Amino acid sequence: MLFKAKTLIAYKLECLDGEIGKVKEFYFDDRHWTIRYLVADAGDWLLAKQVLVSPYALIAVNEADKHIAIDLTKKQIEDSPSVDTDKPVSRQFEEAYHGYYEWPVYWNGPYTWGAYSYIERDPAEWKKSKKAEKTWDHHLRSTHAVTGYHIEASDGEVGHVEDFIIDDETWAIRYLVVATKNWWPGKQILLSPQWIERVSWNETKVLVSLSREAIKQSPEYKGDSLVDREYENGLHRHYGRLGYWVGESDATPASTPAAASVGRK
Repeated sequence: MLFKAKTLIAYKLECLDGEIGKVKEFYFDDRHWTIRYLVADAGDWLLAKQVLVSPYALIAVNEADKHIAIDLTKKQIEDSPSVDTDKPVSRQFEEAYHGYYEWPVYWNGPYTWGAYSYIERDPAEWKKSKKAEKTWDHHLRSTHAVTGYHIEASDGEVGHVEDFIIDDETWAIRYLVVATKNWWPGKQILLSPQWIERVSWNETKVLVSLSREAIKQSPEYKGDSLVDREYENGLHRHYGRLGYWVGESDATPASTPAAASVGRK
């Protein structure tokens, strides 16, 4: 299912033996635009370090009760490698973190999750994936920090990033929610990270090879409505682009949830 990042903020985080806090923000990588860590606001529980949770540990998002189930105990999280709250997440930390939980690293392999386009949860498969190593340099970005970045079309600015729409099956960012109120009052539109030409992190700009008129005429996004496959098909048809679900189907077994995305609500 697709969720807005801001909707998930403040969802409770339920471990196997109790609550550890609430969702604070997300870290994503700037190549695949996929959530790599959920950042928890642990309150008074763990003041000395950031509490990061990989999607490998996320069981399910419960929309009705506004919580996310985590397949870890409090003790496991407490004893995990520490990362300072005021420093960027380093590769050294990530290697120690994934080693501690014995999860495969996502930067080994050509797909979103290394050797797979989905989150492989079978430990037996992890050992096989280690043989298909092709590492790539990655940088983690904060959804909080990138909110507000300006969107620049091929012929001028069109708005700014207001939110992110996240797929809770693969934890990929499927769309940026763009507010265009300075140009077309009241309208929000969606842009896929796949349509981004480049990002100027220093200038806080996201550049897309689309015209302002094409963006203006795109299907409007109603913030309180569900992003369903009918809307997504119309959006991709408008821009003449294939849907992200087409490319992923080749690397996703039929038995995984991601393969059933056509039937998403």
